[in-house]
Amino acid sequence: MVSDTMCPIEVKDKDEFKKYVKLAIECRVYRDPKRNIAKVKARTKSKLVTIKIPLEELDSFLQEINCPEVIEIK
Repeated sequence: MVSDTMCPIEVKDKDEFKKYVKLAIECRVYRDPKRNIAKVKARTKSKLVTIKIPLEELDSFLQEINCPEVIEIK
């Protein structure tokens, strides 16, 4: 039986993530100050792709990826 639910894909490589961002409808950012990381999630029509970034690198990474819409998740 095939499920219709979408499982997120986690990538470790920034360049690979940037390929998905080109296809993305939106990007969501979740900051976790306790663990000093941020999760950036790129939503395409068919996939949800995530990457974990250290908080100190987040702002420059967001400028690099140039996502069409960035939504901060609280």
